[in-house]
Amino acid sequence: MLPGSIQISGETLSGAEIRDICESLRENSVRLLSLRGCQLSERDFGHVCRGVAESRSLAQLNLNLGIVSNINRVKQLAEALKTNRSVQSLFLHGSPLTDAGLALLNPALSIHPSLVALDLGDCMLGDEGINLICGLLPPDGAKSGLKELTLSANPGITSKGWGRLAIAVAHSSQLRVLNLDYNPLGDQVAGMLAVAVASSRTLEVLDLEGTGLTNQSAQTLLDMVENYPTALRTLILAENNISPELQQQISDLLSEGEEEEETEAHEVTAREKNSWICQNNSSSQMVLMTSGLGDSLLAETEM
Repeated sequence: MLPGSIQISGETLSGAEIRDICESLRENSVRLLSLRGCQLSERDFGHVCRGVAESRSLAQLNLNLGIVSNINRVKQLAEALKTNRSVQSLFLHGSPLTDAGLALLNPALSIHPSLVALDLGDCMLGDEGINLICGLLPPDGAKSGLKELTLSANPGITSKGWGRLAIAVAHSSQLRVLNLDYNPLGDQVAGMLAVAVASSRTLEVLDLEGTGLTNQSAQTLLDMVENYPTALRTLILAENNISPELQQQISDLLSEGEEEEETEAHEVTAREKNSWICQNNSSSQMVLMTSGLGDSLLAETEM
């Protein structure tokens, strides 16, 4: 049986429900576990963490909205992640983690072999937390790291911390999605991020919704998109003091870049499909083989 999902939101969980969840984790029948905003006892949270540690099928773990509500729970989650090898996405949005909690969790995050997506939005983080997060964005040629990172609504991070993150993003060899919405970034930090995006070869999505930007930031971002080849495909600028005209210009340029990339991809595919044509004159046999990714090997023989 293929692993399924358990998704519960905003409920008070009984001991019997926790036992069922843990049994499913141990039986490797759960791929997604979401307990968003649920209430459970300290003892039951420990049981869930032990189930997470034992599971080999769990790929997504959602503990958003206050599930990890104290340092003891952070420690238990960290221990579970040190043993678990399957979790790819971890969501802790809306947890009162603080820098101290992240420091306890970070050793498990940094050595986890499968983790590629991390949501630490609204976790009361500051600059010390950012320094730890930068370690999860290793530079080119280093170990594997995050592909998706959410740091929404962490107003305690200063421009110094965001500058440190911008440097890490510029040199990260894997990060594709970065969500920084609803942080008081301002134009200065936006300028740092523009340089980071221009340097990055992988970042495709940047969310800057509601971050206190003005037309000054937008003009910098427009110049970046217009003059530097980047991987960026989506730039979210809603809820900022930016003119609709500038937002539309940026959107149009990003769309043009995506269309050009699709055209090039189609041309490459066409070349690959015609790259192998072998004609056997003696037996009048023609073999057509395609070598593109996802293509099957075709053979046509004339008798």
